[in-house]
Parts: sequence; structure tokens; C-alpha cells
Amino acid sequence: MSHPNAAPMSSSSAQPDPNHLHDVIIVGGGPCGATAAQTLAKAGRDVLLLDRPGRIKPCGGAVPPRLIRDFDIPDSQIVARINAARMIAPSDKTVDMPIDGGYVGMVDREHFDPFLRTRAVKAGAQQLDGAWQSTERLSDGTLSVRVRPAGRQKGEEITVRARLVLGADGARSQVARDALGEESEPPSVFAYHEIIAAPEGVTDAYDPRRCDVYYQGELSPDFYAWIFPHGGQASIGVGSMHKGFSLRTAIKDLRQKSGLDVYQTIRTEGAPIPLKPRKRWDNGRDVLVAGDAAGVVAPASGEGIYYAMLCGRIAANALDEHLRTGKAAALANARKRFMSEHGQVFFILGMMQHFWYRNDKRRERFVSICADPDVQELTWQAYMNKQLVKAKPGAHMRIFMKDMAHLMGLARA
Repeated sequence: MSHPNAAPMSSSSAQPDPNHLHDVIIVGGGPCGATAAQTLAKAGRDVLLLDRPGRIKPCGGAVPPRLIRDFDIPDSQIVARINAARMIAPSDKTVDMPIDGGYVGMVDREHFDPFLRTRAVKAGAQQLDGAWQSTERLSDGTLSVRVRPAGRQKGEEITVRARLVLGADGARSQVARDALGEESEPPSVFAYHEIIAAPEGVTDAYDPRRCDVYYQGELSPDFYAWIFPHGGQASIGVGSMHKGFSLRTAIKDLRQKSGLDVYQTIRTEGAPIPLKPRKRWDNGRDVLVAGDAAGVVAPASGEGIYYAMLCGRIAANALDEHLRTGKAAALANARKRFMSEHGQVFFILGMMQHFWYRNDKRRERFVSICADPDVQELTWQAYMNKQLVKAKPGAHMRIFMKDMAHLMGLARA
């Protein structure tokens, strides 16, 4: 349903009325921003979704069943269904982690993000292709946002007005930098991947129903590299926090090593991925950030799509609450609600990355632990349902004792 006072604009090609007052302007049309726009539009809010066209985020594309369920993702967006993961140690030892009775969906961000934006527009949001430039608070308390529409040159900006702004503009969020002052940005991994034409069928190094994760220091000194199927395509990527480490060289080496260097490269993408939530998501008045801009990407795994979409929905509800009550404190509820549900998981994953990704000796032991049936069962249950598994204390105790043996060097890698 569209807002009864919405400006007369329904597509990205139209230009908004500079005098019209939107309830919310959302900066960034990725999974977080598009989900927030859809949620607010369904609630009857006047929403302008601002998206910078022509950019596709590097992403393995994995989405758990809970995301598909909770956000009503149609089968047409699932380009592959994964029924196993394979972990590769520095020694090239492999451990298969089959998914018992389920699957992980794979999406291609080139198509998935536009689908989410289109769905938001159908719900009543308005979309404008362009880049955020600045936000100014006017004398009446509303916000004036300066935007450079797609195709315009510097000096050809327009202004749009809103009561509130949501920054969903990525890890290096300009909205966050502008609204939250000098607060330091979360630590991040820089990710790079190459989308290639996938092999037909199964090869020695590729299976269209399996995700391969390489825990090898030569490919990433502090994170991991991956080969993820995308239906007729595949994503070959790597992440690292080390500025001097060549991600492109690592991917070149991985493609040669796996025999995938002979397949056509369709496109390449790179971007930072935050690995720690910001301590503050709002300015206490009229600006909120969410998704990558808020730092909600899972440490250790780098998984972000589910958390971005959930964060977008939670942020939208906080903005709606602010609009209903006039209480700016409602904005702070977005972080409180998200961290209450997922803060413990993020803490555990952060500790795991800090310890196990430090060197190849520890990576070797980490892959060995992944062979344990208890570890596999609890890992997949937690991933598929996006919550810690509390119903099996015996399995948790066994894992704890095995982890201690590995930490003390009593278990063989």
C-alpha cells in the first residue's frame, strides 16, 4: 500500500518534488535498504529509496532457509541449492560437512538486489537512482538531503526532504560518517571475487551442489577463500584484512589450483565487509544506520545477507515507532533488538575467527574439528535457523572437551 500523500513518482527514472516531505529517505538499495523500504511502505509510510546504480557487491550469495522463509523469497531467485560444504585445510586435507535433510540457497546479487528493490516499489516505496551527497537539518526540524541523480555531473545535484534518514550505504557508510561524527569504523575484511562460467557437472575441484571453503594462509592470511556455485555461474572469492595482501593474485592461484582458470570470467567485484557491529547506530535525533553500515556481518563466516535483511526490518520498525510516537529514543531500539537476538552469536564467531584463523597450524586443527559429527550437526542447525542450539547440552559438552584437546595440542590434526 502506498502512502496517501506520496509524491507523484513511482520509478527510478522520475524526479521527486523537492518540496515534498517524505517520512523516510533510505540511502542504499541493497538487501538491507530494500527490505527497510518494503517494510515501511507496507506500514503506509512515504518512503524514498535512494540507490546508486551499477554496483554489485562481492558476495558468496549463501542464504539460509530461515531467510527464504521469513522474507518470502521465491524459487526463481534461488540459483542453486547446496547440500554440503567442503573445508580445505592448509595441508589440502578435506572435510565434508553434509547437510542432513536440508539445503542452503544461493542467490546472485546481480539479480537478487534488483528483485528486492522492485518488490519495495510494488509495496509503495519510491526509488531514485543517485548518490547521497549530504544531509542538512532545516529550521523546521526536517532534513534536506542533497542527491546527485544517476547521469548528472557534479554541481547538478537536487535536494529531497524527509523527517528521518536511514543509512544503508555499506561498510564505508558516508551517512554514518556524517551523522555519527568521528566514531571509528568497524574493522573490516576486504573481499574480492570473480564470477565465472561454471563447469558443467562435477569435476575434481567443483561440485554444483557444494560450497568449498579454503582455510589456507597462502590464499588468505587471516580469513578464507571460497568457491561457491551460482547455478550456471560460480563465485570464486577471498577476503583479508591485510592491506598488502594481493587478493587478485590469491584468486588467480586458486583458479589455477582448482582447474577453474580455463573458464570465462564474467565480472569481478571488490568491497570491504565489516566484521563488528558499531557501538552506536543513531544520532539520537533523526538518522539511523543499518546493515553493513551498522557493521552487522557475521565474523568468521562473513555472512551478511540474512543479517542485513533482518537489520533492515528491525530498523524500519524503529523508524516507524519514531514517526508514531515522536520519540527519538525509538531509534536506539534498533541496535538493542538486533544485539539482543544475535549479539551472542557475533561474539562467539568473533572469538573463533580471532583464534582459529591466526596461522596455518591452527587452521589445520580447525578443519579437523569440522569433521566431528557433533560440530557438524550443531553448526548446521545454528546456521539454518539463525540461533544457538540449546537443546543438546551433551553435544555441547563433547564439543567443549574436544576443543580443549585441540587447544592443548592433545588431539591430532
